[in-house]
Amino acid sequence: MWEYTDKVKEHFLNPRNVGEIENPDGVAEVGSLACGDALKLTFKLDENKKIKDARFKTFGCASAIASSSALTEIIKGMTVEEALKVTNQDIAKYLGGLPDEKMHCSVMGKQALEKAVENYRGAPALEAGAKIICECFGVTDLEIERAVRENNLSTVEDVTNYTKAGGGCGSCHDAIQQIIDHVRAEPKTDNKPKLTNIQKIRLIEETIEREIRPSLKHDGGDIEIIDIIGNRVIVTMHGACSTCKAADITLKNFVEHRLKELVSPDIVVEEVSK
Repeated sequence: MWEYTDKVKEHFLNPRNVGEIENPDGVAEVGSLACGDALKLTFKLDENKKIKDARFKTFGCASAIASSSALTEIIKGMTVEEALKVTNQDIAKYLGGLPDEKMHCSVMGKQALEKAVENYRGAPALEAGAKIICECFGVTDLEIERAVRENNLSTVEDVTNYTKAGGGCGSCHDAIQQIIDHVRAEPKTDNKPKLTNIQKIRLIEETIEREIRPSLKHDGGDIEIIDIIGNRVIVTMHGACSTCKAADITLKNFVEHRLKELVSPDIVVEEVSK
């Protein structure tokens, strides 16, 4: 028997944003009723191109309903670019965690969001170069690769838990294992030169000023460096960022991600109240 957090139970028993938007800007359907889980996601943008409303219809278990409810709550108020940075781990974290066997529900939400944005942008439903690996659940090689990388998966069972691929007839297990082996064999290189403490501090400050602060200010927010201790960057958020319900996602998926990318992969960003 799986253990569900109180927040999962809350979003299952009282799901937010159930339904379907008329004349949506983006729409997507993922999963299959025949296979046990299906999700339809619709969203509408406001005059500033931010997600004004997001609604869902889900056929599935408690985790599927809770994950869909959480997703719609998380992305409201975001631009589509910001929404695309939301990961399945963010959805699970918002709910206080999900059992491993139910992580595919958060992945289904992430896939629905990506396909809805593709629909909004007029992009094809299937990613360029993608190939269906699991015919039972319609999961592509690129979706499996992404799940393996983002969640550090190492077994076919892990992939099934996170994507449902391989959970039907089992004929794709060998192909899934080949994808896992390929991803985990990729070299992890870091060609950035080693920085002195002073160089690192200056580069962090320059990156925040050039790459991060303009985007935050565009959305009515701002960021202030409080301290830099080794690889820990301690900041406080201001303006809209200090009250936004997605502030944690912005901090990790935008601020920390950019600093890891442009300064050092060891950077960790922490927020404190001033």
